[in-house]
Amino acid sequence: MSDSIHSKRQGILLAAALLALASGLSALTALDLGPTKKAPTIDGRLGAGEWAEAFQMTDFKTFQPDYGKTPSQKTEGYFLYDASNFYFAFRCYDTDPSKIKASLSKRDAMFSDDFVGIVFDTYNTMQSGYAFLVNPLGIQGDGMMDINGNVSDDQDFVWYCKGAIDDQGYIIEGRIPLQSIRFPSGKSITLRVAFFRQLVRTSETISAPAIYADKGSILGQTQPVTVTGLGFKRVIELLPAATYSDKLAASGGRLQRDERLTDLGLTGKVGLSNDLTLDAAVNPDFSQVEADAGQVDINLRYALYYPEKRPFFLEGNEIFQFAGNTEEAPLLALVHTRRIIDPTYGFKLSGKLGVTNTFAALYAHDYQPDSGTDEHPDYSIFRLKHALKEDSYIGVYYTGRDVQGGYNRVGGVDGRFRLGPKDLASFHLFGSLAKNGSGSPADPGHALGLEYSHDDRNFTLDAGYQDISQKFQVDSGFLERTGLRRLALFGEYKIYPKSKFFQRIEPFYWGYQLLDTFSNKVESFNLVTLRFRLPRSTQIRFDTVMASEVYQGQSFARSGLGLQANSQISKHLSVALFYRYTGAIFYDPDAPYQGDGNRAQASLEFQPTDQLDFVLSLAYQDFTRRSTKVKVYDYTLVRSFNTFQINKFLFLRGIFEYNFYYKRMTVDVLASFTYIPGTVIYIGYGSALERLQWNGEAYIGSDRFLETKRGVFFKVSYLWRI
Repeated sequence: MSDSIHSKRQGILLAAALLALASGLSALTALDLGPTKKAPTIDGRLGAGEWAEAFQMTDFKTFQPDYGKTPSQKTEGYFLYDASNFYFAFRCYDTDPSKIKASLSKRDAMFSDDFVGIVFDTYNTMQSGYAFLVNPLGIQGDGMMDINGNVSDDQDFVWYCKGAIDDQGYIIEGRIPLQSIRFPSGKSITLRVAFFRQLVRTSETISAPAIYADKGSILGQTQPVTVTGLGFKRVIELLPAATYSDKLAASGGRLQRDERLTDLGLTGKVGLSNDLTLDAAVNPDFSQVEADAGQVDINLRYALYYPEKRPFFLEGNEIFQFAGNTEEAPLLALVHTRRIIDPTYGFKLSGKLGVTNTFAALYAHDYQPDSGTDEHPDYSIFRLKHALKEDSYIGVYYTGRDVQGGYNRVGGVDGRFRLGPKDLASFHLFGSLAKNGSGSPADPGHALGLEYSHDDRNFTLDAGYQDISQKFQVDSGFLERTGLRRLALFGEYKIYPKSKFFQRIEPFYWGYQLLDTFSNKVESFNLVTLRFRLPRSTQIRFDTVMASEVYQGQSFARSGLGLQANSQISKHLSVALFYRYTGAIFYDPDAPYQGDGNRAQASLEFQPTDQLDFVLSLAYQDFTRRSTKVKVYDYTLVRSFNTFQINKFLFLRGIFEYNFYYKRMTVDVLASFTYIPGTVIYIGYGSALERLQWNGEAYIGSDRFLETKRGVFFKVSYLWRI
């Protein structure tokens, strides 16, 4: 399993997804709901009679830390609709409102708070759903729930909500314009809906209808409802954007202009039908407002993975996931859009072909001046998924990257099949052809994945096999390694003690046995863990690692011990810790050698008020050569991330990072105003300082800091929705 502190946030997103759902596979009968005659006022007050005709759910049950239990706090959920909008509301009772965890934050930064949400599977295919989340102060989070029940915050939709804390708990009201989502055409349609709530201090996540591990598909356990008279209003959006940056760099003993850039771009969207959308962009704004957080970047076997943040690529991104991949498999993605660096123009067509077929087609003409071959590669991507019974599907995939005199093309199929309420099987099979610019012949390759999973209240099993040939190549994706055959296994037993302190105890095993086909040597990774789940969203785990790794035809020891913990200690303070000591490899391709190393990560978040948030994080890694006991390096990275959220639209942020290895400090200051997704203003300043001095001829080491880079950044965009 992932051993980084980043997994805390991913775990929160997974919880947000899993708590987003409901009960009884296909057992729940569809309810006929008529449209409301009077739309409610979205003011966070539950006005008298406003929700009287709403579909109401009050029988919430837990699915964290256990399934089907009565929650510690009472919750009521409401749903209404008319021809133009979906409406939802929550009355969240709390016996001690002073302990409600809520922060005034930017959009999608509320997942560690108490929050509620509603999920809509508008096509009733159990393949994906829209998730709309709100914390007690009305801060939004949203995204798409994938077929596994995971919700990320990649996509932002235009919708409106209000939240208010009172002496009984808190109230949430929301309005979702139908222009912001897709749904099938027809006078009457059946969709699925579920309500959920997260309570941080009790570590509870609850849903209505109830959700159970042994009743099959998560989205299949939501409540089907039949609605009539939904209106289609063609969506036409224009998003002009302007960016300006001015960068200076140290040269000859002083800062001199390195780059000044003014850029204009236009992105457009047209709803061709209820469920088919065309996006197009000319010189699209693919700038990132904030730099990626620093990571340890020395002694790496594989390139660092950075997530996509650019809006053009995020919509519909969930469709590019594929089946048959186990945890930490070497083929992370067939489509990793950060491979597309700076496109001149691009097009994307996505949506539905009928109710059961979901597809996305993307083309981008890129600009990569440092590629060394053709600086204008063309990317072509196509993905189609056909929904089968319940949450099963069969899909096809194509990706291509074409350059002058060469190409890379990947195509294949994948599928997921529900064998029963507790059991799933899935697979993928992809083939690749690649030809370089020198005119050498195309080299075929393949990637095969098989997976079986079982899940119930007490036991989880996941087993999989990957076969990636030596010649497999995917230029549009993220592939760590080729030439392997890998058998992976995860098994977890869940114990529910009768204790208020230990909510759940989880011994588990995760590991793989891998044949490196280049050397015909076998490597092994075996992680044995004991994890405890406690109140206040607390987890503590103890790890034992028994492992080896094959590199450059040699086998190296990787065994060791580890510890992880995270907790919301109080309403205002949370901590996360990770430590592991194992055998390690110095990845010199010519002369690798055995070593040992410590890896540690820690973060502390302090929120003294609803508007202030201070996060201090540390990453540390060292390496000692085993044969000589000499420390080869140690690497420490400290980052301070500080935010003042003036209101839900406007924040000020200061980020300070110091890299002890490179003796480099960076300072970034950002002011941001976001009215709705797309309508934004950013003003930023950044500076880099290093322990250097200019001696009249060259830069040499120093005990004092010298500013070596400086830059200012401005961006404005405005969403026109017609």
